[in-house]
Amino acid sequence: MLLLALDTATPVVTVALHDGTSVIAASSQVDARRHGELLLPAVDRVLSEAGLRLGAVTGIVVGVGPGPYTGLRVGLMTADTFGLALGIPVHGLCTLDGLAYAADPSIADGPFVVATDARRKEVYWARYADSRTRVTEPAVDRPGELDIGGLPAVGAGALLYPDTFPDAREPEHVSAAALASLAAERLAAGEELEAPRPLYLRRPDAQVPKNYKVVTPK
Repeated sequence: MLLLALDTATPVVTVALHDGTSVIAASSQVDARRHGELLLPAVDRVLSEAGLRLGAVTGIVVGVGPGPYTGLRVGLMTADTFGLALGIPVHGLCTLDGLAYAADPSIADGPFVVATDARRKEVYWARYADSRTRVTEPAVDRPGELDIGGLPAVGAGALLYPDTFPDAREPEHVSAAALASLAAERLAAGEELEAPRPLYLRRPDAQVPKNYKVVTPK
């Protein structure tokens, strides 16, 4: 097994290689506006670090969000392209699950909450029984509308809104290393992973104008 994992659902462009036993190379860069520019160089970097070629990869793991349309589609389209070109499976994983998997050991046995920044003064979030078990579907809400009952929380969304998440902890961002490790664990156990389909939860910011201005002569 050689898994190439990547995620662009948050401000981080993150890539990792996992050989079925451990992560052998990883790269993460925070830049919310340059996912398309940074992703492929990051893939090249981790392959070079591991001394491997892309053709050695046996499976792709991609974070499916939730996340904003523009960033999320970069990772998903790249994953699909690699899968088609190499003839290998592409597996999806919820980005929040990757954050949960990397939660501090002191809260890993749960329960706790994962929250990422959804912008527009909202968060993407879900509850977890432990670091491997999500108990609610991902949702997008305003922090002030949530009552998490004082549970610990991880993720950038939790760190942004201390009034709602008073016990906010690291990690702030998802890592492809965590996604790859979780995927390898589930695949080894014979579990099926999600389809690599985007989890947007809301409409994209860019919209087609409803009324076009007439510019031709009458």
